[in-house]
Amino acid sequence: MRYKTIIMVMTALMTLTASAESSSNGWEYTARLGYGIGGMTPIGMPATIRSLNKYELRPNFTLGIDAHKQLTPKWGILTGLHSENKGMKVDATVKNYHITMTQGDDEMEGYYTGNLVTECNEWVLTLPVMATFHASDKVMLKCGPYLSYVGNKTFKGYVYDGYLRRVLPTGEKIEMGNTEDSRGTFDFSDKMRKVQWGIDVGADWQLCHRWGAYADLQWGLSGIHRSSFKTIEQTLYPIFGTVGVIYKLK
Repeated sequence: MRYKTIIMVMTALMTLTASAESSSNGWEYTARLGYGIGGMTPIGMPATIRSLNKYELRPNFTLGIDAHKQLTPKWGILTGLHSENKGMKVDATVKNYHITMTQGDDEMEGYYTGNLVTECNEWVLTLPVMATFHASDKVMLKCGPYLSYVGNKTFKGYVYDGYLRRVLPTGEKIEMGNTEDSRGTFDFSDKMRKVQWGIDVGADWQLCHRWGAYADLQWGLSGIHRSSFKTIEQTLYPIFGTVGVIYKLK
């Protein structure tokens, strides 16, 4: 699925580039390459998450092409197609965190206290539809909704140096160690949404005739898991900031 999607993206980008070179029809075409930092996070830190011990940068690259049309001297509309990777790996300390996990052949549900490592990765195709405002000849502000199709997704991890209270916060205590055999693992990849949406705000700076830079903030309004998924109590939203370079094709 991932390689098929990559081929589709590249075909679309080449088609749009050829169209940009042949005829503008009032549209301007821009290619962009960026790197994002962020994560899948609840809105407001819940009491069950006590501290963030470690955050690892991931290869969160964006490659895309945009089409922009000026409607008035100041206002316009922008859309496009972006291939994006959104991922994170965090190590957190939690207390009474509701979760289902596996230790050896034993699957168990309950309330976990200790260290928890979560790795999440999404490979998505994103369609933004944004209003634009030219603050100056060099700076264009933009804001609008986006829709993403998730082609490849992973949400997994493990717990270590802690304990699980089975079923209830006062239930049977099960110790978790820090070796592969003694820690608990989980994988909720099949519970993730295939379609996500949110709001994208940002700015493009034109540095010269062809080259420029940009900064965007994507704030997901849909959780990464399906609404029927209740194992993790908090809804996790993808929130990422991206910086990169742009190249005007036409």
